[in-house]
Amino acid sequence: MAYVARFAIGVLLMAAIGVSPQSGDTRPVFTKDGSLVLPSGFRSWVFIGGPITPNGLNDGHAPFPEFHSVYIAKENFRYYQENGKFPEGTVMVKELALVQGGGHSDGSTDSASGRGYFPGSLSGLDVMVKDSKRFAGTNDWGFFTFGHHAPPYEAVAKESTSQECASCHVAFVAKTDMVWVQYYPLLKTKID
Repeated sequence: MAYVARFAIGVLLMAAIGVSPQSGDTRPVFTKDGSLVLPSGFRSWVFIGGPITPNGLNDGHAPFPEFHSVYIAKENFRYYQENGKFPEGTVMVKELALVQGGGHSDGSTDSASGRGYFPGSLSGLDVMVKDSKRFAGTNDWGFFTFGHHAPPYEAVAKESTSQECASCHVAFVAKTDMVWVQYYPLLKTKID
């Protein structure tokens, strides 16, 4: 019931602000005030990876302890492979999933495939959008958070401040078009 109510509120909000993202549209949709509309259909895009830095390997205090499942539209993925940078309008979605609690002191879990870390429930959604005019002050990328909680996520999100996201990307991965490409081997692999 809560999901239905939040979904209805999101639809009404989008209607009120004059936007209507099309299912499967991979381009960013912004409201009149510059907020980003939650991308639709991103789970059918190219999944480029799911890095994790669990608490159990970081003295119990990892800054980002969730699995990060990262998606990009196929046409932007191919463009990056061919050109080594992302085209204008690229949207990258990072969906977070908590680590399943394990019986070992490092938080790992035993399974049929061996001991390891396994994703649990979904816990948030962050988005990067490349737009050199709109986000010139943060190396051409804007960063948005649609909530760090279980779905449903917020219908729209305001741009995060540069201290929240962009500063870390600028400091460490500006030379790779603001993306941690070293953690996504698919970006370096040609696939059909």
